Amino acid sequence: MKNEPIRLQKYLSECGFCSRRKAEEFIENGKVKINGHPARLGDKVRPRGDIVTVGGKKVVHGQNERIYIMLNKPRGYVTTMSDELGRKCVADLVDDAPERVFPAGRLDKDSEGLLLFSNDGEFINLMTHPSGHVQKLYRVTVRPPVLDSQLFEMSNGIIIDGKKTAKCNIVPLVDDDDRVVLEFELNEGRNRQIRKMCEHVGLEVTRLKRVAVGNLRLGRLPVGKWRLLEKQEIRDLITLSKAQGRKQNEYKPKNK
Repeated sequence: MKNEPIRLQKYLSECGFCSRRKAEEFIENGKVKINGHPARLGDKVRPRGDIVTVGGKKVVHGQNERIYIMLNKPRGYVTTMSDELGRKCVADLVDDAPERVFPAGRLDKDSEGLLLFSNDGEFINLMTHPSGHVQKLYRVTVRPPVLDSQLFEMSNGIIIDGKKTAKCNIVPLVDDDDRVVLEFELNEGRNRQIRKMCEHVGLEVTRLKRVAVGNLRLGRLPVGKWRLLEKQEIRDLITLSKAQGRKQNEYKPKNK
């Protein structure tokens, strides 16, 4: 491994500690030190020789195997590694993974389904960057009735938080007296987007489940359980993300 200086946020990302954007937050908040001295944005480190700590914990380059997993997130869990309010966190569901992993995306507390994790900061950055969002599929249950005009308005884009949503595909799957199940296919991932879209047209969401990310399907993975991704699944996710416009410098998953 070369020992040329690299930017601090890239170092933390390559170590699997966090994404580059999260690393920048740690640096700006004064939590990162290099050889005992507070770090600043723009600082560089040598992977072999410099001692980097975050919150007093030493971060070592190249020690951990990179892993990539998918979780079937239950409702009632927040997508964080810890919570000051004492709420249940997704970290509790992946604490038996071979390495410490972090979410590569999010689902809100009341949503469920497929959630990606990794300790590869570059992969997390790729999956979460706005320009590289991979197509995602959701099953959304709402209270009837649902009008064609409501579906048309949502699928063609509506203004949320001052910005219009991208066009999307919405297909009715179930239309019963007590519920309607819609399948949403999105290429963007704004905060609580589907719930806000439904609210905008007067629909009440009673259940929201992510069932696919790109070609990766939730399948029969039990609720609250996780599994390791296959090599091809990882490659497919990276390829799809790059195809969305996110250009990485010949990024490849490590140890795969």
